[in-house]
Amino acid sequence: MATQHPSSARPAPARSAVYPMAKPGYGKRSAPGQRPRKREDFALLPTRERYVAGFVDHLPEGAAMSVKQLAKQLPLYGQQAISTALNALSVAGHLRRVRCAVVGAGDETRWVFRTFWSRTAHDNEWWNTYLATEKAAQAAAPAPEAPAPDTAPPPPSAPAEQPSPPPPGPESPRTEQAPEPTPVPHQRTPAQAPDTEPATPHAPGTSPAYLALARLGRDDHRLTLSADDCATLESQAAQWLARGVSVDYLTHALTAGLPAQVDSPVGLLRRRLNDKMPPRLPAEGTPTASPAPTRRILAECTACGRPGPPQALPDGLCRPCRETHPGSADGGNSPHPAEISHVKAHMNNLRDLLKPV
Repeated sequence: MATQHPSSARPAPARSAVYPMAKPGYGKRSAPGQRPRKREDFALLPTRERYVAGFVDHLPEGAAMSVKQLAKQLPLYGQQAISTALNALSVAGHLRRVRCAVVGAGDETRWVFRTFWSRTAHDNEWWNTYLATEKAAQAAAPAPEAPAPDTAPPPPSAPAEQPSPPPPGPESPRTEQAPEPTPVPHQRTPAQAPDTEPATPHAPGTSPAYLALARLGRDDHRLTLSADDCATLESQAAQWLARGVSVDYLTHALTAGLPAQVDSPVGLLRRRLNDKMPPRLPAEGTPTASPAPTRRILAECTACGRPGPPQALPDGLCRPCRETHPGSADGGNSPHPAEISHVKAHMNNLRDLLKPV
């Protein structure tokens, strides 16, 4: 019988179950401006809300934040209790639920849902300001997924297989082999002429800019230029044509609105070529960069999920849910049941007085 020798190594600790993560575009997002984690966090909250807040605060980014999933992980409370606790945490300033529209491929718009969580409680003004920033929109939008390569590259250590030489066959009687062909040197073939000849620099006095300046004197005698004047202004006129304008456009810009008498045609044209230089336009067919789509965040009621702008959902609750919640700003102004019964009794008394005797 074999003797068992117990190992001196400590057993591995039991691993806790991994909390389920939400799908891309959903789940928890931590808000900025939080204090370091301390034991006194959530000390002012009731027991149930403090228990749920401590659990949510330790969840990783992107964790599932649905009421059903939280109720599975917190056995002390059911879904209704968890929903009520999340409403209280929203009123206390720790939680906001939002949705963000994201434009995908083919201009397809889809909504992504996030739950912003803050260990430090913030008021409605802080939440409204943060949710209106582009940083919150980027945090709410899902991260783009990297496309997977079509084919995996071969491992660098595996050399390419080479075919093994065939095994030597049985020796055959020596026969006369045919003479090997004489190698023929590679003949140089003339390069084929391209469809379009490359552009060559224009000879002096033949460029379109030079010819456009030379024709100005024939169209209007006040702009007669010499050969030296045309050569001097040729570079400036060539800049106009390089920016995509036509010769007719250049001619009209230089001849429009001339004074009755021109003392120095070259000086006038030099001034107009400098002052009326057209803007540089992109070449035809060049795709222009479209502006990035702006992402707009809509807040959601923590209780019923009704969407709306953050300003319309103070404490993260819509008006009907806010009126029924005892801890919200509007819920504190709701009349006491005793006052309601007193008003009803007073109205019944007035009706009795108005009855005919």
